[in-house]
Amino acid sequence: MTSETSVAEDDVARFTAMADQWWDPTGDFAPLHKINPIRLEFIRDHLCGLAGTDPLSATPLKGLRILDIGCGGGLLCEPLTRLGATVMGIDAGDKNINIAANHAERMGLDITYRNMSPEEAVAESLQFDVVLNMEVIEHVADTSLFMEACGALVKPGGAMVGATLNRTLKSLAFAKIGAEYVLRWLPAGTHDWRAFVKPSEFSALLRYEGFTVKDLKGLSYNPLFDEWTLGRDLGVNYLIFAVKSDAL
Repeated sequence: MTSETSVAEDDVARFTAMADQWWDPTGDFAPLHKINPIRLEFIRDHLCGLAGTDPLSATPLKGLRILDIGCGGGLLCEPLTRLGATVMGIDAGDKNINIAANHAERMGLDITYRNMSPEEAVAESLQFDVVLNMEVIEHVADTSLFMEACGALVKPGGAMVGATLNRTLKSLAFAKIGAEYVLRWLPAGTHDWRAFVKPSEFSALLRYEGFTVKDLKGLSYNPLFDEWTLGRDLGVNYLIFAVKSDAL
């Protein structure tokens, strides 16, 4: 690790302990498997808008270099690679990276995985067309340091896609107490509600790093139909898309 790091070691250890379940759609990461199609649609459509490509074509993301920060087992890296992007996934947990790399190899996918922090990636002067910051910011030790590194990894004119949990009473009831202790969707202790990030805070961090927020959507669960949808309700989960200034 570099001398300055946003990595929260306790959270890394917590997710490393669950790493064997990354590709089990009924395991500890079942909620991510459920929301993955919605996340992918949001990412694909916005990146196609940025690149001027048809989202319904076979490889609409061809030519884009994407970095997935906190990639876990590669649940986003693999479908984005199939959509034509050149993808690199980084994670502070070495077990996560090993599982992601092994799964990609079995699937015949060419994905670069590295056990590193975003600060270490910056130290290597890496830059990408797109950086994914999905369900990570609520698990870091220093959000400002983390976003500074994330921003530096996006080339001028590039984009960042983020996803996290809002810090509201509704998210405390549903995403923390409900998801972890009532519905048992997640192991108890997965999230610290105090670390959840409000959309206004996420937007301010992005603006400070030279980004303009272009879209903000809520991600809501309908228990009647057991489905997730995008909409205007930002009270619990939300996705954010921002573009970096092309000025050097």
